[in-house]
Amino acid sequence: MAAFSLPLSPPLCSSLHYTSTTKLNASKQLTAKRRRTTAIVVKASEKKEEADRDTPEFNPFGFVTDNPSSRSAIQLPESPAEDGNVGQMLYRIEDKGKEYGSYIKSGKFRWFVRETGSPKSQRGTIVFLHGAPTQSYSYRVVMSEMSNVGFHCLAPDWIGFGFSDKPQPGYGFNYTEKEFHEELDRLLDVLGVKSPFFLVVQGFLVGSFGLTWALKNPSRISKLAILNSPLTASSPVPGLFQQLRIPLFGEFTCQNAVMAERFIEAALLEAARKANFKETATQIASGFSSGSWDKPILLAWGVSDKYLPQSVAEEFQKGNPSLIKLKLIEGAGHMPQEDWPEKVVEALRMFLL
Repeated sequence: MAAFSLPLSPPLCSSLHYTSTTKLNASKQLTAKRRRTTAIVVKASEKKEEADRDTPEFNPFGFVTDNPSSRSAIQLPESPAEDGNVGQMLYRIEDKGKEYGSYIKSGKFRWFVRETGSPKSQRGTIVFLHGAPTQSYSYRVVMSEMSNVGFHCLAPDWIGFGFSDKPQPGYGFNYTEKEFHEELDRLLDVLGVKSPFFLVVQGFLVGSFGLTWALKNPSRISKLAILNSPLTASSPVPGLFQQLRIPLFGEFTCQNAVMAERFIEAALLEAARKANFKETATQIASGFSSGSWDKPILLAWGVSDKYLPQSVAEEFQKGNPSLIKLKLIEGAGHMPQEDWPEKVVEALRMFLL
Protein backbone atom coordinates (compact mmCIF):
# COMPACT_ATOMS: atom_id res chain seq x y z
CA MET A 1 0.00 0.00 0.00
CA ALA A 2 1.31 3.37 -0.99
CA ALA A 3 2.31 5.59 1.90
CA PHE A 4 0.45 8.80 2.19
CA SER A 5 0.22 11.76 4.52
CA LEU A 6 -2.83 13.49 5.76
CA PRO A 7 -2.64 17.19 4.89
CA LEU A 8 -3.22 19.63 7.71
CA SER A 9 -6.22 21.83 7.35
CA PRO A 10 -5.42 25.52 6.71
CA PRO A 11 -6.87 26.70 10.03
CA LEU A 12 -4.66 24.30 12.04
CA CYS A 13 -1.49 25.26 10.06
CA SER A 14 -2.19 28.93 10.65
CA SER A 15 -2.74 28.30 14.37
CA LEU A 16 0.54 26.38 14.73
CA HIS A 17 2.43 29.06 12.80
CA TYR A 18 0.90 31.80 14.96
CA THR A 19 1.74 29.92 18.19
CA SER A 20 5.31 29.24 17.05
CA THR A 21 5.81 32.86 16.05
CA THR A 22 4.37 34.11 19.34
CA LYS A 23 6.68 31.86 21.37
CA LEU A 24 9.67 32.92 19.29
CA ASN A 25 8.87 36.60 19.80
CA ALA A 26 8.34 36.06 23.52
CA SER A 27 11.66 34.23 23.72
CA LYS A 28 13.42 37.06 21.89
CA GLN A 29 11.84 39.64 24.21
CA LEU A 30 12.86 37.64 27.30
CA THR A 31 16.42 37.29 26.00
CA ALA A 32 16.59 41.00 25.27
CA LYS A 33 15.22 41.80 28.73
CA ARG A 34 17.78 39.50 30.32
CA ARG A 35 20.56 41.18 28.34
CA ARG A 36 19.36 44.63 29.45
CA THR A 37 19.16 43.43 33.05
CA THR A 38 22.62 41.88 32.81
CA ALA A 39 23.98 45.10 31.33
CA ILE A 40 22.45 47.13 34.15
CA VAL A 41 23.85 44.77 36.79
CA VAL A 42 27.30 44.80 35.16
CA LYS A 43 27.21 48.57 34.92
CA ALA A 44 26.12 48.87 38.57
CA SER A 45 28.83 46.40 39.56
CA GLU A 46 31.42 48.39 37.65
CA LYS A 47 30.26 51.59 39.35
CA LYS A 48 30.44 49.90 42.75
CA GLU A 49 33.94 48.59 42.03
CA GLU A 50 34.98 52.05 40.93
CA ALA A 51 33.45 53.56 44.08
CA ASP A 52 35.16 50.93 46.21
CA ARG A 53 38.49 51.84 44.68
CA ASP A 54 37.86 55.50 45.50
CA THR A 55 36.57 54.84 49.00
CA PRO A 56 39.15 54.45 51.81
CA GLU A 57 39.28 51.07 53.49
CA PHE A 58 37.56 50.89 56.86
CA ASN A 59 39.52 51.30 60.08
CA PRO A 60 37.95 51.06 63.55
CA PHE A 61 38.91 54.61 64.51
CA GLY A 62 38.30 57.49 62.15
CA PHE A 63 38.49 61.20 61.58
CA VAL A 64 36.59 63.72 59.55
CA THR A 65 37.74 66.89 57.95
CA ASP A 66 36.20 69.64 55.87
CA ASN A 67 39.50 71.49 55.89
CA PRO A 68 40.63 72.16 52.30
CA SER A 69 44.00 73.51 53.42
CA SER A 70 45.03 70.74 55.78
CA ARG A 71 48.60 69.73 55.03
CA SER A 72 47.84 66.15 55.92
CA ALA A 73 44.62 65.76 53.93
CA ILE A 74 44.05 62.52 52.03
CA GLN A 75 41.30 61.40 49.69
CA LEU A 76 37.95 61.72 51.42
CA PRO A 77 34.26 61.72 50.50
CA GLU A 78 32.86 65.11 49.49
CA SER A 79 30.95 65.29 52.77
CA PRO A 80 33.18 63.36 55.18
CA ALA A 81 31.12 64.19 58.24
CA GLU A 82 28.20 62.35 56.66
CA ASP A 83 30.27 59.37 55.58
CA GLY A 84 29.56 56.16 57.47
CA ASN A 85 33.24 55.32 57.65
CA VAL A 86 34.26 58.84 58.71
CA GLY A 87 37.61 58.52 57.05
CA GLN A 88 40.80 56.85 58.14
CA MET A 89 42.67 58.08 61.14
CA LEU A 90 45.11 55.29 61.80
CA TYR A 91 46.03 54.89 58.16
CA ARG A 92 47.43 58.40 58.24
CA ILE A 93 49.46 58.26 61.42
CA GLU A 94 50.51 54.67 62.09
CA ASP A 95 54.30 54.36 62.08
CA LYS A 96 54.82 57.70 60.41
CA GLY A 97 57.14 60.61 61.12
CA LYS A 98 60.02 58.80 62.76
CA GLU A 99 62.38 61.37 61.30
CA TYR A 100 60.71 64.09 63.36
CA GLY A 101 61.65 62.80 66.79
CA SER A 102 64.31 61.03 68.82
CA TYR A 103 64.66 58.25 71.38
CA ILE A 104 65.00 59.18 75.05
CA LYS A 105 66.13 56.59 77.61
CA SER A 106 64.09 56.88 80.78
CA GLY A 107 64.44 54.21 83.44
CA LYS A 108 64.17 50.81 81.80
CA PHE A 109 62.50 52.03 78.63
CA ARG A 110 63.10 54.08 75.52
CA TRP A 111 60.50 56.69 74.72
CA PHE A 112 60.12 58.20 71.28
CA VAL A 113 59.63 61.94 71.72
CA ARG A 114 58.81 64.60 69.15
CA GLU A 115 60.07 68.09 69.87
CA THR A 116 59.71 71.55 68.30
CA GLY A 117 60.93 74.89 69.55
CA SER A 118 63.58 75.60 72.16
CA PRO A 119 63.65 74.63 75.85
CA LYS A 120 64.71 78.23 76.48
CA SER A 121 61.44 79.56 75.07
CA GLN A 122 60.07 82.39 77.19
CA ARG A 123 56.48 81.35 76.53
CA GLY A 124 57.00 77.99 78.24
CA THR A 125 56.63 74.30 77.45
CA ILE A 126 53.60 72.47 76.12
CA VAL A 127 53.42 68.69 76.62
CA PHE A 128 51.08 66.89 74.22
CA LEU A 129 49.72 63.46 75.20
CA HIS A 130 47.96 61.22 72.67
CA GLY A 131 45.25 58.61 73.22
CA ALA A 132 44.85 54.97 72.12
CA PRO A 133 45.48 53.49 69.68
CA THR A 134 47.34 56.40 68.08
CA GLN A 135 50.68 58.15 68.56
CA SER A 136 52.20 61.62 68.94
CA TYR A 137 52.49 62.05 65.15
CA SER A 138 48.93 63.40 65.21
CA TYR A 139 50.17 66.59 66.89
CA ARG A 140 52.89 67.39 64.33
CA VAL A 141 51.18 70.36 62.63
CA VAL A 142 49.93 71.88 65.89
CA MET A 143 53.40 71.54 67.45
CA SER A 144 55.06 73.20 64.47
CA GLU A 145 52.68 76.15 64.56
CA MET A 146 52.87 76.59 68.33
CA SER A 147 56.67 76.61 68.26
CA ASN A 148 56.47 79.31 65.59
CA VAL A 149 54.83 81.60 68.13
CA GLY A 150 57.42 80.87 70.79
CA PHE A 151 56.46 77.70 72.64
CA HIS A 152 58.64 74.69 73.38
CA CYS A 153 56.62 71.60 72.41
CA LEU A 154 57.12 67.97 73.45
CA ALA A 155 54.99 64.98 72.43
CA PRO A 156 55.97 61.46 73.52
CA ASP A 157 54.64 58.18 72.22
CA TRP A 158 53.30 56.39 75.28
CA ILE A 159 55.09 53.18 76.25
CA GLY A 160 53.53 50.44 74.10
CA PHE A 161 52.52 52.84 71.33
CA GLY A 162 54.09 54.40 68.27
CA PHE A 163 57.88 54.12 68.21
CA SER A 164 58.36 53.82 71.98
CA ASP A 165 59.32 50.52 73.60
CA LYS A 166 56.62 47.86 73.65
CA PRO A 167 57.52 45.56 76.56
CA GLN A 168 55.70 42.26 76.83
CA PRO A 169 53.18 42.27 79.70
CA GLY A 170 54.71 40.72 82.78
CA TYR A 171 58.27 41.68 81.85
CA GLY A 172 58.76 44.92 83.73
CA PHE A 173 55.57 46.65 82.60
CA ASN A 174 51.97 45.50 82.92
CA TYR A 175 50.19 48.46 81.30
CA THR A 176 48.36 49.64 84.39
CA GLU A 177 47.37 53.26 84.99
CA LYS A 178 49.80 53.47 87.91
CA GLU A 179 52.71 52.30 85.76
CA PHE A 180 51.90 54.75 82.98
CA HIS A 181 51.89 57.56 85.56
CA GLU A 182 55.20 56.48 87.05
CA GLU A 183 56.93 56.22 83.69
CA LEU A 184 55.58 59.62 82.61
CA ASP A 185 57.01 61.15 85.81
CA ARG A 186 60.41 59.67 85.00
CA LEU A 187 60.30 60.88 81.41
CA LEU A 188 59.43 64.47 82.39
CA ASP A 189 62.35 64.48 84.81
CA VAL A 190 64.74 63.17 82.14
CA LEU A 191 63.48 65.79 79.67
CA GLY A 192 63.97 68.50 82.27
CA VAL A 193 60.44 69.84 81.92
CA LYS A 194 60.05 72.64 84.43
CA SER A 195 56.83 73.10 86.34
CA PRO A 196 54.32 74.47 85.85
CA PHE A 197 53.86 73.66 82.17
CA PHE A 198 50.98 73.56 79.72
CA LEU A 199 49.36 70.18 79.08
CA VAL A 200 47.31 69.10 76.05
CA VAL A 201 45.52 65.73 76.11
CA GLN A 202 43.32 63.87 73.64
CA GLY A 203 41.75 60.45 73.26
CA PHE A 204 40.82 57.21 74.95
CA LEU A 205 42.65 55.02 77.44
CA VAL A 206 46.20 56.43 77.74
CA GLY A 207 44.70 59.84 76.93
CA SER A 208 42.51 59.40 80.00
CA PHE A 209 45.59 58.37 81.99
CA GLY A 210 47.12 61.70 81.01
CA LEU A 211 44.15 63.45 82.60
CA THR A 212 44.26 61.37 85.78
CA TRP A 213 48.00 62.13 85.97
CA ALA A 214 47.10 65.83 85.88
CA LEU A 215 44.61 65.32 88.72
CA LYS A 216 47.41 63.83 90.82
CA ASN A 217 49.85 66.59 89.89
CA PRO A 218 47.86 69.85 89.80
CA SER A 219 50.84 71.94 90.95
CA ARG A 220 52.76 70.92 87.82
CA ILE A 221 50.07 72.21 85.47
CA SER A 222 49.69 75.85 84.50
CA LYS A 223 46.82 75.46 82.04
CA LEU A 224 45.14 72.37 80.62
CA ALA A 225 43.72 71.89 77.13
CA ILE A 226 41.55 68.86 76.42
CA LEU A 227 40.58 67.68 72.95
CA ASN A 228 37.92 65.02 72.35
CA SER A 229 38.22 62.56 75.24
CA PRO A 230 35.86 60.52 77.46
CA LEU A 231 35.13 62.98 80.29
CA THR A 232 31.93 61.82 81.94
CA ALA A 233 30.32 58.59 83.11
CA SER A 234 27.98 58.90 80.12
CA SER A 235 30.90 58.74 77.66
CA PRO A 236 30.39 55.76 75.31
CA VAL A 237 33.10 53.12 75.15
CA PRO A 238 33.93 52.21 71.51
CA GLY A 239 33.06 48.65 70.54
CA LEU A 240 36.68 47.80 69.82
CA PHE A 241 37.72 48.44 73.43
CA GLN A 242 34.76 46.42 74.69
CA GLN A 243 35.72 43.51 72.44
CA LEU A 244 39.34 43.59 73.56
CA ARG A 245 38.15 42.90 77.11
CA ILE A 246 36.40 39.68 76.10
CA PRO A 247 38.56 36.60 76.86
CA LEU A 248 40.00 34.97 73.72
CA PHE A 249 38.19 37.40 71.45
CA GLY A 250 40.76 40.04 72.33
CA GLU A 251 43.61 37.76 71.35
CA PHE A 252 41.84 36.92 68.10
CA THR A 253 41.35 40.60 67.30
CA CYS A 254 45.00 41.33 67.99
CA GLN A 255 46.15 38.51 65.73
CA ASN A 256 43.69 39.14 62.90
CA ALA A 257 45.51 41.28 60.36
CA VAL A 258 42.29 42.14 58.54
CA MET A 259 40.56 43.48 61.64
CA ALA A 260 43.51 44.84 63.49
CA GLU A 261 46.52 45.46 61.23
CA ARG A 262 49.64 46.10 63.33
CA PHE A 263 48.39 48.82 65.63
CA ILE A 264 46.29 46.58 67.87
CA GLU A 265 49.09 44.88 69.71
CA ALA A 266 49.65 43.36 73.12
CA ALA A 267 50.03 46.82 74.66
CA LEU A 268 46.54 47.93 73.69
CA LEU A 269 45.01 44.58 74.60
CA GLU A 270 46.61 44.56 78.03
CA ALA A 271 45.87 48.23 78.78
CA ALA A 272 42.24 47.89 77.64
CA ARG A 273 41.70 44.84 79.84
CA LYS A 274 43.13 46.48 82.93
CA ALA A 275 41.33 49.79 82.47
CA ASN A 276 37.97 50.59 84.01
CA PHE A 277 36.63 53.05 81.45
CA LYS A 278 33.53 54.17 83.34
CA GLU A 279 35.33 54.52 86.65
CA THR A 280 38.12 56.55 85.07
CA ALA A 281 35.67 58.83 83.26
CA THR A 282 33.74 59.37 86.51
CA GLN A 283 36.99 60.21 88.29
CA ILE A 284 37.84 62.73 85.59
CA ALA A 285 34.43 64.40 85.74
CA SER A 286 34.62 64.69 89.51
CA GLY A 287 38.27 65.69 89.67
CA PHE A 288 37.94 68.63 87.31
CA SER A 289 34.65 69.89 88.75
CA SER A 290 34.15 73.09 90.72
CA GLY A 291 35.84 72.97 94.11
CA SER A 292 38.24 70.23 93.02
CA TRP A 293 40.21 71.90 90.21
CA ASP A 294 41.33 75.54 90.07
CA LYS A 295 43.32 75.83 86.82
CA PRO A 296 41.96 77.15 83.48
CA ILE A 297 40.79 74.47 81.06
CA LEU A 298 40.23 74.76 77.32
CA LEU A 299 37.89 72.10 75.94
CA ALA A 300 38.36 72.13 72.15
CA TRP A 301 35.81 69.72 70.71
CA GLY A 302 35.41 68.35 67.19
CA VAL A 303 31.66 68.31 66.73
CA SER A 304 31.63 65.48 64.17
CA ASP A 305 33.13 62.92 66.56
CA LYS A 306 31.48 59.55 65.81
CA TYR A 307 32.59 58.09 69.16
CA LEU A 308 31.90 60.83 71.66
CA PRO A 309 28.83 63.08 71.24
CA GLN A 310 28.95 66.82 71.85
CA SER A 311 26.76 66.28 74.94
CA VAL A 312 29.81 64.79 76.71
CA ALA A 313 31.68 68.09 76.31
CA GLU A 314 28.68 70.13 77.38
CA GLU A 315 28.09 68.00 80.46
CA PHE A 316 31.76 68.24 81.45
CA GLN A 317 31.78 72.02 80.99
CA LYS A 318 28.78 72.41 83.28
CA GLY A 319 30.77 70.76 86.06
CA ASN A 320 33.11 73.76 86.31
CA PRO A 321 31.67 76.54 84.14
CA SER A 322 33.85 79.32 85.51
CA LEU A 323 37.11 77.59 84.55
CA ILE A 324 36.20 75.40 81.56
CA LYS A 325 35.93 77.18 78.22
CA LEU A 326 34.22 75.10 75.55
CA LYS A 327 35.33 75.73 71.98
CA LEU A 328 33.42 73.77 69.33
CA ILE A 329 35.36 72.98 66.16
CA GLU A 330 33.11 72.56 63.15
CA GLY A 331 34.30 70.16 60.47
CA ALA A 332 36.48 68.17 62.85
CA GLY A 333 35.87 64.78 64.42
CA HIS A 334 37.48 62.67 67.13
CA MET A 335 40.97 64.02 66.41
CA PRO A 336 40.71 67.77 65.82
CA GLN A 337 44.51 68.06 65.84
CA GLU A 338 44.50 65.88 62.69
CA ASP A 339 41.26 67.04 61.13
CA TRP A 340 41.70 70.77 61.37
CA PRO A 341 44.99 71.64 63.11
CA GLU A 342 44.76 75.32 62.16
CA LYS A 343 41.62 75.73 64.26
CA VAL A 344 43.21 73.91 67.18
CA VAL A 345 46.25 76.20 66.94
CA GLU A 346 43.98 79.25 66.90
CA ALA A 347 42.15 78.04 70.02
CA LEU A 348 45.41 77.21 71.83
CA ARG A 349 46.96 80.59 71.00
CA MET A 350 43.96 82.47 72.36
CA PHE A 351 43.98 80.29 75.48
CA LEU A 352 47.69 80.23 76.26
CA LEU A 353 48.87 83.69 75.21
